[in-house]
Amino acid sequence: MTEIEYEEIIPNPESFIKSIAEQGYTLETALADLIDNSVSANANKIEILTVNKNDRLTVYIADNGDGMTESELSINMQFPSSSVDAPRNKNDLGRFGLGMKTASFSQTRKFTVLSRKKGTKKYSARTWDVQYLKETGKWRIKKDTEEHIEAIINDYKFNASNHQKEFQDYAPNTIIVWEGLYKFENYLKPENQFRHFKEQLNKVTFEYLGIVFHNFMERAEKPLQIRINNKRIDSFNPFLSRSKKQPRSLGLKEMRFGKDVLKMEAFVLPVSACDDESDWTTENNNLMDMEGLYIYRGDRVIFFGGWNNIIKKETKLKLARLKIQVGNLNDIKLQLNVSKSKIAIPYELKIGVLKYIIELRNEAKKEYNNRGVRRKSKTSSANSSELLTRTVSTKGAIYEINKNYPLVDVVRKNLNKTHKRNFDLFLRSLNLLLNKQRHSDKDFLTFIEEQDSSSNNVDIEKAVKGLLERNMKPDEVFKLLLKDLGYNERNLTDNLKKLLNKK
Repeated sequence: MTEIEYEEIIPNPESFIKSIAEQGYTLETALADLIDNSVSANANKIEILTVNKNDRLTVYIADNGDGMTESELSINMQFPSSSVDAPRNKNDLGRFGLGMKTASFSQTRKFTVLSRKKGTKKYSARTWDVQYLKETGKWRIKKDTEEHIEAIINDYKFNASNHQKEFQDYAPNTIIVWEGLYKFENYLKPENQFRHFKEQLNKVTFEYLGIVFHNFMERAEKPLQIRINNKRIDSFNPFLSRSKKQPRSLGLKEMRFGKDVLKMEAFVLPVSACDDESDWTTENNNLMDMEGLYIYRGDRVIFFGGWNNIIKKETKLKLARLKIQVGNLNDIKLQLNVSKSKIAIPYELKIGVLKYIIELRNEAKKEYNNRGVRRKSKTSSANSSELLTRTVSTKGAIYEINKNYPLVDVVRKNLNKTHKRNFDLFLRSLNLLLNKQRHSDKDFLTFIEEQDSSSNNVDIEKAVKGLLERNMKPDEVFKLLLKDLGYNERNLTDNLKKLLNKK
């Protein structure tokens, strides 16, 4: 029997690294991935500094976390640094053991990591350099000398001191240095490179990090502080308004998910958000940009804005936001990508999620339809110049034609008692039609009777008698009058049944 032979296949280091760097990272998701490592290392102060020197962009990412010994640093610079199947602490934001490398290589072709264990003074450092890999064809990283480490630290301190409002009582234990950002330097004209980079950093990245890490920034103890060029990032909680008016929760729902639990809570923003979006949006996003799912893995936002291909965005849903929370035990089933910017709802959970989205969609559309309608109140409705008034009920908002609207009021005043009664029944029919898409007939009928139960039945009975006396058949009366008033075969009063000869 012929012995099977095997060949050892070692990938070309330059080609391999350039390939794995294309994992869907953007500048903001790459920085977020590095911040994940800082948060997992118990950092509560993270600093991002940028320098443009001779048309060469350099970025420093520093934190005051636990830091690493030299042997730990060497392990963490490997591809991967840990097994994807290894058990993880529930608060660990990592997953693949690739984040620091792939995130960095997605933006630069050379990066250095300096680190020291918290409480110690001496840094160690390692450098990945694609140019060196290209020249040698070997899988090697540079072990930085003490002189090079000191030069990097001096450059970092110098650049940090050139900005105002430095962190107080801040001693970085890990510093990552990106030397050159090829996506900006290679594909843009020199005069546009730094301007475009600054725009991406100060607008998109600033807001993105404020959303993704808002829970950590809002912690009661040691809240996370992130600065970009010494400007502190403000947290943005998509479910908490800066004003007194808060979103309406549709309730918490839970579904078992292996050893984990998927939690959902839908929120409908108040209709006033349509007029003043500032309390509910970031500076560069509008309500429609931010409608949809907010998927949290632990306390960290993985996905936000849009419905993750479950339903489509639409204007009438811009008041709808659904929070979904999962742990880090089912990353494979959730199809979490390396950049931790995409996630998929597993098939066995999709039906439950979709049902809740449908419920949220209906409630959000109802709230959206409240735009431009004045809320009815005992003190203001009499003087209101609005044709439609709105009253909040347990079934949602109810719309009515305002009897005190000037033109309506003039018509009613010129009618005798009988005609006024019939005119009011006509208005009631119109009110039902206004609310028909938003409420069941029964809901609206109950609401109207609760508002004015003293004379409604008597007025309706008189109107029915009047129509019967004009030789209109009972079935015609039922179809032409009572159905438009919200009645059906099941909710007729006994007196109406007698008048219409119904058992």
